[in-house]
Amino acid sequence: MNQYSCSLLLALLILPAIAKAEPLRVFILAGQSNMQGHAQVRTFEHIGMDPATKPLLAEMQNADGSPKVLNRVWISSIGCADTEQTGKLTTGFGASQNGPKIGPEYTFGITMEKFVDGPILLIKTSWGGKSLNTDFRSPSAGPYVFNETQLATFQKKGKGIAAIKAEKEMTTGVNYRLMVEHVKSVLADIKRVVPSYDAAQGYELAGFVWFQGWNDLVDSSTYPNRDMPGGYDAYSEVMAHFIRDVRNDLKAPKLPFVIGVLGVGGPVAEYGPDQQRYKATHQNFRLAMAAPAELPEFKGNVAAILTEKYWDRELSVAKAKDTEIKQNAKKLATEGKMLPPEEKALQEKMRIEGLTERERLVLEKGISNLEFHYLGSAKILGGIGKGLAESMAELIHLK
Repeated sequence: MNQYSCSLLLALLILPAIAKAEPLRVFILAGQSNMQGHAQVRTFEHIGMDPATKPLLAEMQNADGSPKVLNRVWISSIGCADTEQTGKLTTGFGASQNGPKIGPEYTFGITMEKFVDGPILLIKTSWGGKSLNTDFRSPSAGPYVFNETQLATFQKKGKGIAAIKAEKEMTTGVNYRLMVEHVKSVLADIKRVVPSYDAAQGYELAGFVWFQGWNDLVDSSTYPNRDMPGGYDAYSEVMAHFIRDVRNDLKAPKLPFVIGVLGVGGPVAEYGPDQQRYKATHQNFRLAMAAPAELPEFKGNVAAILTEKYWDRELSVAKAKDTEIKQNAKKLATEGKMLPPEEKALQEKMRIEGLTERERLVLEKGISNLEFHYLGSAKILGGIGKGLAESMAELIHLK
């Protein structure tokens, strides 16, 4: 075979590989503190304590127990730390305080890697304590309008309504704009985040994941009838505007959206006696979050998943039991006028007697934060990230 024939054969072998090269798939992850993620890496061990989730832990760790670094998934994240975080996806891209932590991004990337053959880029924009009604309010939702009850309250307290309105106008939409600006900035210079990016290969804006809600859920001022059916309808309306505006601003008219419906506490049907007072508002809010996915214009391109199904009931029951024991110990210590060391000893004695060995173990291994942060549980947030990715894969027909 002559040199020309060899070159031709080599070209024929290489061309199919080039033709099959997939574009960089880009997924945007946005929201507030639960999108940031407050699950400390030390809670990983708890995932392996349940046979149902043990396989997920194997996907998150190397054989020596160290967290995996994904070679085909990169991330750019703002809001979790003082400065932008970039690199190959691994742990530590959750909220920075008291880290290392994970949010949904870690298992989202791990799971999405199964469905996508080529490279993946996650652009994460998340800030704690932000609402959709104000901070993430998008342009077509219009200005935030104070209701009559709010205005009457301001007037009664002698507050300057004009000044309050001006301040609200200043804060409205700030995080929406930061989110869009960051996405555009990353896409304008992808090689800064993904050094191996090939411009000839290109990129595809593949999907958007929204995981937010707590600040709206507890905002009785903006949603005065939140315990009544339809009390959170305004959230649904603003969410629909948000989806339309993101698609418009990113020039992606059919950008697939997955909404992670807030599920702190688990399914309301399983709420215990101490949770009953929250049942109506929690259910109403979850319905409002999921509602946009049912709009005719969003059929087939917007999905909502209930994160309540990833709640760990064993963990929350053990925590409630432990809290009650500690309260009883404190009461007895106060009545007996015990010194702090005596109170601590009493509490430990009551915990040993009142909790099973399994309960004490899951409490030690599984919790690193409060309930509204999904207990800082990697088992819960890991399940949520996996679920969000599976929902996205189904929405864009990868699954």
